Amino acid sequence: MKLLCLGGLIFALEMWGASGLLNFGDCKSLVHELLSPGTIQALRGLPWIVNISEKQAPGSVIHIFSFNCSCPPTVELDSVNPPSSFFNQPSFSGYYTQYLAKVTLSSAARLDAQQVNHYQLNLKLTCMGKKWNLPLSVEVFKAHDHPICLGRVFSTAGDKVQVLETVEPQSLIYVVLLRRGLTGFKMMLTSPRDAGSFSINELGQVLTPSQGLIGSAYKHFLLKILVTDGQGSSCQGTLTVEVLPNPSNKVSFRIQFQTFNISEDLEAGRMVGQVQANGSRVRYEITEPVPCPLYSISSVDGLIRTTAPLDLGRNPGAAVTEIQVMAYDPFQPSISAQLSVTINVLPTNTWAPRCTPALLVTQVPETIPVGSILMTLACSDPDSSSSTFHYQLRHHNETKSNHSFRLHGPVLEVNSALDYDSSAPSVQYRATILVTDSGQPPQTSEVPVLVTVTPVNEYAPICPSHTFRVREDAPHGTLIGTVLGSDRDYPPNSIEYHISDSSGNFYIDPRSGKLHLLASLDYEKEKTYMLVIFLTDRDQEQDSTHHRSGSCTITIEVQNVNDYAPECEPPFQEITISSAPSVNAEVTRLMCSDRDRPEQAPGAFSFTIVGGNSNGRFYMRDNILFHDVFSFQSNGLLDSHTYELLVRVADNGPTLPLFSTTAVVIVHVIPWMTTVPTASTKPPMVSSPTPLLVTRIEDYWAPEAWFVVVLTVTGVLLFTILGWLLCRWPGRMALSQQTHGQSSQTLLLDSTRRNENSTGDLRKKKNDETSSILSLQQQFDGRAQDPVTGRDYLFSSSTGARRWL
Repeated sequence: MKLLCLGGLIFALEMWGASGLLNFGDCKSLVHELLSPGTIQALRGLPWIVNISEKQAPGSVIHIFSFNCSCPPTVELDSVNPPSSFFNQPSFSGYYTQYLAKVTLSSAARLDAQQVNHYQLNLKLTCMGKKWNLPLSVEVFKAHDHPICLGRVFSTAGDKVQVLETVEPQSLIYVVLLRRGLTGFKMMLTSPRDAGSFSINELGQVLTPSQGLIGSAYKHFLLKILVTDGQGSSCQGTLTVEVLPNPSNKVSFRIQFQTFNISEDLEAGRMVGQVQANGSRVRYEITEPVPCPLYSISSVDGLIRTTAPLDLGRNPGAAVTEIQVMAYDPFQPSISAQLSVTINVLPTNTWAPRCTPALLVTQVPETIPVGSILMTLACSDPDSSSSTFHYQLRHHNETKSNHSFRLHGPVLEVNSALDYDSSAPSVQYRATILVTDSGQPPQTSEVPVLVTVTPVNEYAPICPSHTFRVREDAPHGTLIGTVLGSDRDYPPNSIEYHISDSSGNFYIDPRSGKLHLLASLDYEKEKTYMLVIFLTDRDQEQDSTHHRSGSCTITIEVQNVNDYAPECEPPFQEITISSAPSVNAEVTRLMCSDRDRPEQAPGAFSFTIVGGNSNGRFYMRDNILFHDVFSFQSNGLLDSHTYELLVRVADNGPTLPLFSTTAVVIVHVIPWMTTVPTASTKPPMVSSPTPLLVTRIEDYWAPEAWFVVVLTVTGVLLFTILGWLLCRWPGRMALSQQTHGQSSQTLLLDSTRRNENSTGDLRKKKNDETSSILSLQQQFDGRAQDPVTGRDYLFSSSTGARRWL
């Protein structure tokens, strides 16, 4: 054990070897504290930090510390964070007043640095009724991971060392401890620039700056120490260096000379200034001149005060006074310092400058250009004709950086546009010009400035073009919309509205710009109205007769409303059809239109038969009327020969109300000779006779195309020759006409006879055909369709004979 005595306190430091109580690798470190008897006055090194390996065996001693106590003490483990049962309660032993305490691992200790590498223990020491908390940090490292740095300097709080400012340059003040056997390491200081010029060598010795520490008293230098080895491991510590003053020279002034300037009107007993020296117990006194008739100094705080009036007229020598002030330690008067103090008494400036004009009240238009001169001051100083003046402009109620006015010496100018048309216009601008003379003390005069801005009608009112929509059935007085006019002049939007409407259908409120409907609208007659709105500003200039105007075009679109019923053309139809046995046969088409929608889209109307459709023989598809097969059998359903159909035509508009009309279609049905529904029923067959095939050849004349062409060309040539002959021999006109007339009559007679013969033959053929058709109708009384070929044929229900159509 090695004992060290410093300042009356005794400390004990013990080290145990590798075979002793602790095993920290190559280096063993224990912290011991030996305190004065009867009390625990200082626990240096707190908080304690120990590093142990995760292979540390249960029961091993991890920390030993010693202390003095005149009464039997108690030491207990108060808490462990994180909670763990790996540590035993401390045990201690001792004799008289000296005790030695140990902290050991319990039998359940199973350290694992990968799971928990830090334990925070709090030991509680009780001595003579007083209690102390002793924090102990236990760092657990892996078996192969030995710490390279040791000592308090590498703890979280770091270490601290105190040195005198008179220490020699490059003196050793601290040594960094490393793990024993460590090679290839490097140490360096990474302190900031303001930490001085301290250095560290390869042995871990921290040295003072080469220029010394004179003048660095009461300063603290924070040194960052970085240690790295050749295997990539590193650690960083913190060392705080506190510089103490030289105990043999505790009193000092930071400066050697000090000057104070005061005014001659300073009353007796007023403060001139204060001097201050470094030291804990400092007193002050004036050593020269002795006695000092004009000034005194407070021995405690160094305040210099006047002791008599300073009148330079009666005592010109008081303009400059030099005194010597001594600062000393009252318990050691030999420890002192001197300071030279000069006091200058300045003459007093009594009168403030006088300026013309003393007040500026003016009125300017808002369009006044920037840089215009508002006023030029002429100032003088009653105290001195040689005084110079300093001009300063103080603005009132202006927060913007670009102020409204500026000063160029004594000249007041407009600095920015005086806008009357802003959202919060400034009608009046207030400012003050401060004029200060060069005397001592400086005297200042104030020149008030009041500028009133008058409005100017700069801008014409405008309004955007807009489109309003209104229903054609809107009642009179309906609000269509509001015309939003704007005017950049103040007051904003002070506008009167007028309308140019030749139709007289609309009215606009001259103040609000609200547009109203005065007359009825008809979409079918007029769909769009173009209105010109005229705007005139008012009350925007002092001259009430000066106005500006503008205009814009407003479009009013009339929205169509369903107010007309559909119209069908014609509204009445009478149609005659035959009762041919066909299904889905078209009867007629209803052509309808709507004045509300001239361009009709598919599905614009709905068609419904609402009357006259007996037996349901007719139906509608869109606007097309169809019929089914009629039945005129006496022993079956008997249909009517005339139908008066009522068809309801309704519009399918998107808006209500919906309108409809009724179209009348009269259908006359001419019965077919034999009309039997045959779509699914085959005629009854008595037997299977051999079908009788009837073949009839009909003759007709159909000339070929070349014959028609030749006949036409021949006729044209004939008439051409006749015209030429009439022009060639006019004398033979009568004879030629007679001859040709006889020839023409002959030809006409022959042609007439041929036509009569041909007509007679055709009539004869038609009669024969009619008779043959009648005979066929008498032979065949039914019509059907072959299910295989799909061809229609006639048949006889009595004989079973067929004829293909």
